[in-house]
Amino acid sequence: MTPTATIAVLALALLVGISLGLLGGGGSILAVPILTAVGGVEPRAAIASSLLIVGTTSALGLLQHARAGRVRWRVGVVFGAAGVVGALVGGLLGRTLPPGVLMVLLAGTMIAAAVAMLRRRPRHDRAEPARPRIALVLVLGTVVGSLAGLVGAGGRPYVVSQAK
Repeated sequence: MTPTATIAVLALALLVGISLGLLGGGGSILAVPILTAVGGVEPRAAIASSLLIVGTTSALGLLQHARAGRVRWRVGVVFGAAGVVGALVGGLLGRTLPPGVLMVLLAGTMIAAAVAMLRRRPRHDRAEPARPRIALVLVLGTVVGSLAGLVGAGGRPYVVSQAK
């Protein structure tokens, strides 16, 4: 990578970090195109790298939310365990697909995420959060994990709205 590309990747990575901090998501879906288009990283390596990058920053965010008492541990552990299984399956599938197909799937994921975020949703002004449906959490965790393993992007906007 050239020094100019390195500086551009670092500047864009800062913007990814800011988006994670402000929105709570969007890191991988931004990191993969930055790593491939700007950094010249091969798509499979960019996907794996983005998962490491976003996983690390998410862990730091988890610490802050846990200290503030905003973590629903039971739901998180179930979702995470299902996500790990899904990511393994998605990663295995991703190894069999050409890099161009992975990038098209990522683009489709980006479009779906954009549409999901633009749709209006009813506000959830509940004093006490609803009891999570564990079966739904397992399914969503597996789907999101599979997507993350396949193209390096999760489904936070959908998951947060549906799993409440």
